[in-house]
Parts: sequence; structure tokens; C-alpha cells
Amino acid sequence: MKILVTGSSGFIGFHLSQLLLKKGYQVHGIDSMNSYYDVKLKKARLNILNKSKKFSFTKITLQNDKKLKNIIKKFKPKIVVHLAAQAGVRYSIHEPRVYLDSNIDGTFNIIEASHRNNVKHLIMASSSSVYGANRNIPFKEIDKTETQLSIYAATKKANESMAHAYSNLWKIPITMLRFFTVYGPWGRPDMALFKFTKGIINRKPIDIYNKGKMYRDFTYIDDVVNGIFLLLNKIPNKTQSGKYKNDSLSNVAPFRILNIGNKKKILLLDFLKEIETGLNKKAIKNFKPLQKGDVKKTLSNIELLKSITGYRPKTNYKKGINQFIQWYKNYYKKN
Repeated sequence: MKILVTGSSGFIGFHLSQLLLKKGYQVHGIDSMNSYYDVKLKKARLNILNKSKKFSFTKITLQNDKKLKNIIKKFKPKIVVHLAAQAGVRYSIHEPRVYLDSNIDGTFNIIEASHRNNVKHLIMASSSSVYGANRNIPFKEIDKTETQLSIYAATKKANESMAHAYSNLWKIPITMLRFFTVYGPWGRPDMALFKFTKGIINRKPIDIYNKGKMYRDFTYIDDVVNGIFLLLNKIPNKTQSGKYKNDSLSNVAPFRILNIGNKKKILLLDFLKEIETGLNKKAIKNFKPLQKGDVKKTLSNIELLKSITGYRPKTNYKKGINQFIQWYKNYYKKN
């Protein structure tokens, strides 16, 4: 089977591509290799993927509509996993136009190209950020999501709405995935685990927002990509109506939204404490107020994903943090 992965040099895209290649799939990766964070890290991921004969790659921005359509037409993927996006809540406050170009325009092009080339299942990345100011904890897919708190979250919500419209009009099977704070080896330098580890090792102060009074549903990367893998052939369709409790399946389209989380709330200060333990060093803490666009807490309800696929997250956050620390030390020792 041929699968196209956008954002293949990104954190989740890299790990998913590795898993797909290991399972024997033919993968074509697309990535802009932009400089939002260290391009060397993206190149290192790509170099690993390029070792497989079943992997091919095109460097392209998703805004390049004509070239994107040609790639999909030539490769003929049965499944498209769209993970490429401009990430980062705080960056979206200062550079909103970047998010509109990448997350709205780029995603539209992916949906349109998938439609034109009869892709059998389009799997798309959304985010737990779409829950915004929602107070119903844990978050369920059927909860209302009308109170996004950042431009990033707003673009992800817009993607969900746009995808549903396409699914309704053209009966494209689409699964939207709301990821909950993904972490682990090869992670993004702009996220807490990477920043905290780097700061502690280099004995630099680390910023802790809302004075640490927040928690996240930290989800280990292996659990996330396993969840995606289990969904490849779980294609939403109207015959599944009523089959699953609290199903988010649309009543007019082959469209479903799913949370991928760990179903555990981890206090930020406990997360930090485990990093300190793993490094055997104390952090220099710089407590700050809650930042614009941030939410104080996230927690996933993953019962729907579990019912459909049997998904069960396996990685305890303490183990996951230590796996990251081992990777971090090894990677930067070599580089």
C-alpha cells in the first residue's frame, strides 16, 4: 500500500513514516523543511528515512498547489496522512499570517488534491487546542468547540470545518485527529520537554508559565503513531452510525473526529521534577503569568478511539521523559 505523509520531517510525521516503513508500506514524504526550528534536526530525521528503499521525498510547501497535485497524481496513494502545519500557540500570536498561509491554504490544497485523486482515506491532524476554554474535563470529541484561545487553535478548528464540508460534498472519508501534547525522542525544540532539558543542562533559567499551576495530557510519541497506524483502515462511513457510544461520526458525511491522548493529567511541575531527576540537576525556575493563548489544563477522553481500534497508551510519562533525555544526550553528543 502507498501512503503519503505530509510533514514527514516533522516530529510526528517522522515517527509515523518510520513505523509505516517498518510495517512494509511504501511512503512518500512531503515537507517544506522551513526554519521555524532547527533545520538540522529536520534533516537528521529525513536522512534516517532516506535509508529505506520504500521511502521517497519531495521538498515542497503545501501552498504550491500545482506541484502538490502532480505529486499525488503520480504517486497514487491510497491513504494520505496530513500532519504538516505551522505549529506553536505563542508564535501564532505574533505571526498570524504564517498560520493562515500554511494551515488554511495548505490544508485546503491537500483536501482538494485528495478529492481529485480519489484517496480512500484522508487522515488529518487537528489539536487539543481546539477545545480552548471548554470546561468539560476530560474533553470529548462531541463537546462544543467554539472558544479557541489562539490563532493556531482557530486555524485547526477551521480545518475541521473545511474538511467536514468537503467530506459532505464529495463523500471523502476523513478522520480528524486531536493530538494531546505529544512528546518524546526527536521532539520539537519549541516544546516544554525540549526547552526544559536544554535549559537545565546548560544551567539557564527556564520559563514556567502560570507559576506552574497547569496540567497537560502528555502523550508519548510511540503511542500517538500507533494510534494513527491502527486507524489506517478504520474508514468512517454511514453504516457505523450508532455502533459506538458518544461517536463523533457526522450524520451527513463519512467524517469523524478522534482524540489521541494518554488519559492522564500531569502537573507541569511534576513533569519538570522528573526531568530534573533524569538529569540529576536542578532547574533555575523563572515563574511567569499565564501567556496569551494558553490553556490551563488539557485532558483527553479516548474511549471512542479505544472502541474503534483497541488503542491503549502504554508509556508512563516518567519512562517517556527518560527516553527523551537519553536521545537528547546522544543526539547532541554526536552533533
